[in-house]
Amino acid sequence: MDSIQEYLEVFVLDLSEHRGLSVNTVKAYSADVGHFTTWALSNQVDPMAPDHRQIRRYLALLTAARYSRATIARRFSALRCWYKFLQKRGVIDFDPSSITTTPRIHKKLPTVVSEGFIDGIIQAIQATSPLGLRDIAMVELLYASGIRVSELAGLSLSNLDLKAGTIQVMGKGSKERIVPIHPNACRAIEEYMALSRPSLYRESTYGESTDTLFLTKSGKPMTSDTVRVRLNLALRRYGNVAKISPHTLRHTFASHLLAAGADLRTIQELLGHVALSTTQIYTHVGRNQLKDVHARAHPRA
Repeated sequence: MDSIQEYLEVFVLDLSEHRGLSVNTVKAYSADVGHFTTWALSNQVDPMAPDHRQIRRYLALLTAARYSRATIARRFSALRCWYKFLQKRGVIDFDPSSITTTPRIHKKLPTVVSEGFIDGIIQAIQATSPLGLRDIAMVELLYASGIRVSELAGLSLSNLDLKAGTIQVMGKGSKERIVPIHPNACRAIEEYMALSRPSLYRESTYGESTDTLFLTKSGKPMTSDTVRVRLNLALRRYGNVAKISPHTLRHTFASHLLAAGADLRTIQELLGHVALSTTQIYTHVGRNQLKDVHARAHPRA
């Protein structure tokens, strides 16, 4: 095995099968290493064994090109995985990324909306149509569970236990978790399954049976992108032009739980976060909300 492409193929396999990274992360890391390789070859840099100064030069060029800090940090993370992989395989003797500092990222606080805002979105959806019933069930479930949009799209009928009020979710890294959901979401899902899903399933022109919970009007499984499109449609009907995504409902779920007294460890488990530090960002959201209330209510504010 001599070519970079051959090593990249084994690297991608290692990321997905041994490290258990998500499909999207594997695709991004593969593209990131490919981008660096292309740059290196065009700049007389050995992509298999650059020194740390050359890596820093590459990162500086990304900064000059106005890539976001998050994108630059992800590309550097991909390079770190790549060179650790090559070192472990004995292809290189030294990992040049090990003495390269990680670009600092200033994390943006997540966008959170009110319960009334979510009610407004749901009321804007036409509850008399099969697609409307489906969309209401999706919005209710996103807010009730805090699951990722990809996890919503991947739900199957066998993942539901509406009597117990829980769903089984396949998260990042193929990690399963059981998430309780609010009775409102259970009722919306039951109504969708009774009045909407059978007609969507019958309209399928693909002749394939599917266990997927949420279906398109042609009977195909919903994707993350189609969920986003339907949420944007509901937002336009609601008359709101704010940048709200399914992930906003995940942030809102976590922030509302924290405001109601839930502890961070519980929220971490519900969200499927590996590290508690990822969940701790919601404490900053809570502090900002307190400051806003204080500014509005205090006599000397």
